[in-house]
Amino acid sequence: MIFCTGFKSDMTGGKALALEAWCRTEGRQFTRFDYQGHGASSGDFAEGTIGLWLDDALAVLDEVARGGQVIVGSSMGGWIALLMARARPDRVRGLVTIAAAVDMTEELIWRHMPQEIRDRIETEGVWMRPSDYGDGPYPITKALIEDGRNHLLLPGPIPFEGPVRLLHGKLDDSVPWRHSRRVAEALRSRDVEVVLVEDGEHRLSRDEDLQRILAAVSEVLEHVHG
Repeated sequence: MIFCTGFKSDMTGGKALALEAWCRTEGRQFTRFDYQGHGASSGDFAEGTIGLWLDDALAVLDEVARGGQVIVGSSMGGWIALLMARARPDRVRGLVTIAAAVDMTEELIWRHMPQEIRDRIETEGVWMRPSDYGDGPYPITKALIEDGRNHLLLPGPIPFEGPVRLLHGKLDDSVPWRHSRRVAEALRSRDVEVVLVEDGEHRLSRDEDLQRILAAVSEVLEHVHG
């Protein structure tokens, strides 16, 4: 199993550690990592793009992990997970996403920006987006937006045939829960389920949320092994 974190998140979060502990108990291989410019990794976050972070994830898949993998992706990591599945269909066997922010640079950021902020990004190359999580504003760069357009997956079809579970909190104010429904409809797989958490928010990191994630992972693994 490989865990892909969200935008400006890192591999020390509750979901990554809970998955690691579960995999240790189950005797399963588990890999967590930080993209460039995130957490313990080198690099400047402001210079990051979806393509760069996808390359990081594929390098982990190719050079660290062994055999077939279930990819678990949170928020932006859900987009990265689906891109990994498209790029390495022989290695990625199943997917679990949490508030999957697929195509976020276009669908969730650019399309909702006032024209004056779009103009600022075009002329100045960056806009500092306020954060809801107390970790400072996020730099939204022209390079991030433009590169993101090279990796769009919607409206599909998304070429993945394995089992997929998409978890999403209905109180999520960062990625609307209906976004996971759109992703489910775009997937070619016939084994896709959307799990909605009525009182869940974006991060889904409460104990009960972690148990739901682990249950989804366990179910996907069962389907992978037939």
